[in-house]
Amino acid sequence: MMRALLAAALLATPTFAAAEVLKIQPVTDGVWAIVGEKEQRSPANLANNATFGLVVTSDGAVLIDPGGSWRGAEALHDAIRSVTSQRVTHVINTGGQDHRWLGNGYWQAQGASVIASAAAVEDQQARASMQMTGLAQLIGDALKGTEPAHADVTFTDTYAFAVGGLSFEIVHPGPAHTPGDSFVWVPQRDTVFTGDIVYVERILGVGDQSSITHWPEAYLAVEATGAAHVVPGHGEPTTMDRARADTYDYLMNLRTQIGALIDEGGDIMAAPQVDQSAFSHLEQFDSLAGRNAQTAFQQMEWE
Repeated sequence: MMRALLAAALLATPTFAAAEVLKIQPVTDGVWAIVGEKEQRSPANLANNATFGLVVTSDGAVLIDPGGSWRGAEALHDAIRSVTSQRVTHVINTGGQDHRWLGNGYWQAQGASVIASAAAVEDQQARASMQMTGLAQLIGDALKGTEPAHADVTFTDTYAFAVGGLSFEIVHPGPAHTPGDSFVWVPQRDTVFTGDIVYVERILGVGDQSSITHWPEAYLAVEATGAAHVVPGHGEPTTMDRARADTYDYLMNLRTQIGALIDEGGDIMAAPQVDQSAFSHLEQFDSLAGRNAQTAFQQMEWE
């Protein structure tokens, strides 16, 4: 009842035009990438600074990741309506970052079923207060109406369902950018939606919630699908070769450089100086490379 009342109250509130901050790109038959900004969360992007996925079938649409706020979810809905009139029946949370789950309440109010790994829900619950506080500072009044809401269906390792004759396989291969990261494999469309396991065009972020140890393994599980079409968690639709170059190769270089520093007896203060220059072309390199190195050092010294 509360969700329905909140939905009705917010219907009268105008949202930012989705076209201003979201690019809707066709991937293959009935499959779309909804590409958000690669910059920080802001009132303009409504915390939708990520890439989302959409699969349209004859019996409804499946949305991969719900948006970073109630209004962010509304903006995604505007984008979806520009390509289909089908109702969104399922929403998949691919992890614990805010844009992977804080729009859940909006979609549940529309009648969609939300699915996430149990590890993702645990991470969401642990970081909800911190994420809401951070978003209040970053997007301000655009956060109004957003309340943490968790998945209706959870799973441990894998979960499969079908809509309109298409099979959806959700796999939680282990921790990567967040503890509960999953990817979504749609074999009939030869497409994988990677969530935050894969970043392209911009440097990935190794945070305290990330696992520099297991992230490469999670990437290899994505690659093992052999998908022809890759919809990353950040950046535009791509190929597996580009996914490997911008994600796996970066992670392995960072592990190699930090491993050598540790073996030489170096300390965490020297970590930002390790050689990551081969990836300096990636967006946000200057702001994130040093922090990534320090976080990797903190984790790897205990491996």
